Amino acid sequence: MSAILSPSPAAKRSLRLFESSLILPAVKGAFAKLDPRVQLRSPVMFVVYAGSILTTLLFIHSLGGAGDAPSGYILAIAVWLWFTVLFANFAEALAEGRSKAQAASLRGLKVATMAKKLDQPRHGSSWLPLSAADLRKGNVILVEAGDVIPIDGEAIEGIASVDESAITGESAPVIREAGGDFCAVTGGTRVLSDWLVVRVSANPGETFLDRMIAMVEGAQRRKTPNEIALTILLVALTIVFLVVTVSLLPFSIFAVEAAGSGAPVSVTTLVALLVCLIPTTIGGLLSAIGVAGMSRMMGANVIATSGRAVEAAGDVDVLLLDKTGTITLGNRQASDFLPAPGVTEPQLADVAQLASLADETPEGRSIVVLAKTRFAMRERELASLGAHFVPFTAQTRMSGVDIAADGTTRVIRKGAASAVRKHVEALGGTWPEAVARAVDDAARRGSTPLAVSDGARVLGVVELKDVVKGGIRERFGSLRRMGIETVMITGDNRLTAAAIAAEAGVDDFLADATPEDKLALIRRYQSEGRLVAMTGDGTNDAPALAQADVAVAMNSGTQAAKEAGNMVDLDSNPTKLLEIVEIGKQMLMTRGSLTTFSIANDIAKYFAIIPAAFVGVYPQLAALDIMGLHSASSAILSAVIFNALIIVFLIPLALRGVAYRPIGATALLRRNLLVYGVGGLLLPFAGIKAIDMLLVLFNLA
Repeated sequence: MSAILSPSPAAKRSLRLFESSLILPAVKGAFAKLDPRVQLRSPVMFVVYAGSILTTLLFIHSLGGAGDAPSGYILAIAVWLWFTVLFANFAEALAEGRSKAQAASLRGLKVATMAKKLDQPRHGSSWLPLSAADLRKGNVILVEAGDVIPIDGEAIEGIASVDESAITGESAPVIREAGGDFCAVTGGTRVLSDWLVVRVSANPGETFLDRMIAMVEGAQRRKTPNEIALTILLVALTIVFLVVTVSLLPFSIFAVEAAGSGAPVSVTTLVALLVCLIPTTIGGLLSAIGVAGMSRMMGANVIATSGRAVEAAGDVDVLLLDKTGTITLGNRQASDFLPAPGVTEPQLADVAQLASLADETPEGRSIVVLAKTRFAMRERELASLGAHFVPFTAQTRMSGVDIAADGTTRVIRKGAASAVRKHVEALGGTWPEAVARAVDDAARRGSTPLAVSDGARVLGVVELKDVVKGGIRERFGSLRRMGIETVMITGDNRLTAAAIAAEAGVDDFLADATPEDKLALIRRYQSEGRLVAMTGDGTNDAPALAQADVAVAMNSGTQAAKEAGNMVDLDSNPTKLLEIVEIGKQMLMTRGSLTTFSIANDIAKYFAIIPAAFVGVYPQLAALDIMGLHSASSAILSAVIFNALIIVFLIPLALRGVAYRPIGATALLRRNLLVYGVGGLLLPFAGIKAIDMLLVLFNLA
């Protein structure tokens, strides 16, 4: 089986908040969630659930004429308490339904296909047709132009143009090739040209997509630390109000007996008071906010493996970004040969081309092309030269070729200037001052200098140019206003890194970076109590990704990177990290805003219910009826109805999230208190009064 890793355009359209196809399942889900085991997951709403059952039993009891309040009043309270529970269930079911629709779109695109299993792991060997369902991890297959890639894997030979439009939504094909960070291929995508030899990286049913489907469905979604902390706060408030409400019944009976007038407050009224006192608004929407956060990530073509990762994205205060492909356009191109004293430019070009003939990276190919274009140097077969290619590694930061001839070995290397210098000096050579100046000059121009050596002799420098992406400086400025520090990570030398960092507007940079350096930097920030986010796509990024609090792996990257990260960007766009942080902050802002609103709107309910409930015993409490409500029963019922309806009106906000603004924490707190605090304080007064007037108008009070 194979699958495509992104919802189709039709599926993305289904993510509209109230798509008709999602409403009916959400309504059914709201009733299914009346299971007590489900209700127990939310202590606040469980209290409302228990109150609904109690008032229902009180209504049944009142039908015999023995109720402590009119049966019509008890029924109305019971009905609206059930509506409160159902509306909260509906919000959660709707959020889950959106995630399940996204997962269904992924699952629905799984197609059965055949694979070409190779006898030997190389191109040109014979192959046998095999069902994709029979492939196993480690098998080697061939995919050619027109073939659908049957399962996830990594290219080990070849280069091909692949249509990944179902993943990214972009019609332009992408290049997938062996030996680089863009070797990963996804089942269900189609090869448009050339061929690839692919090593299968997962068994059917255990692929990356299969895990993603389960995660997107949210069935195993766990509460995040902030969500747990907020739940504890809500539970504490609920317990306090529960104790207060329970104590009011004997207090009311005692007061009536002492005063010799009035009537004790009814149990129905006390249940209504309790439901209105506890923070039911945020309690009913809390789970929906968390599910919707992961759903919004999916809408951005990012699959988060846990809600914790989404939340952590909102708390991030340090972003580590690779230079190439993130801050710059990537695919640096060779632009000039800068020979050392006593070396001609054609001589430098000849050796640089030799060192790059087996280098399949864009930079290596550009060196071969520049030498061919400028000096008409033809490419040569390394095998005919008795050569052994030395690949680039993050530790050596060099690549090249060893050519054996006449009993000697010619050691040709190209790479970072500092690495080549150590290599040459280890062989007994010297580092020319002119080469050092050429390296510095290229670095000051923002270019990347690659030193070239032949044995112990330094021949010169190849200059690679890179371009900073448009608009990236402004985005970094927005992050800075949010209090987030940006750090550029690059394998380039300090001068090159400083030039690019200054142009891009990052706060800091790490030059000559090795995997160990990245890991050490992340740990240093974390030891200071800071949350770190980074992106990566290569196997050498895996240790740092595993250490980072928010680790975004590119879908085009290696399997090791994807397994180490807690998010996967299906678009393989390294700048997506900025959008991920914004979505995470939006989720936290939504939760904070609705919590502020929930606590603030309880105040109006106090002014409605407390005077209505106790004015018979304490007539002085009538002064608190500042809304001038029609009657005690009307006041209590209006508050309960408003308490239920406000959840409905806030569902779109919980699912869509509050508008994101890149402002600091202090300004954000001030805005929340003004909009959701003051708004939450004033709106219920108007809402409860309006409901009271409608009840009177329709003679329901």
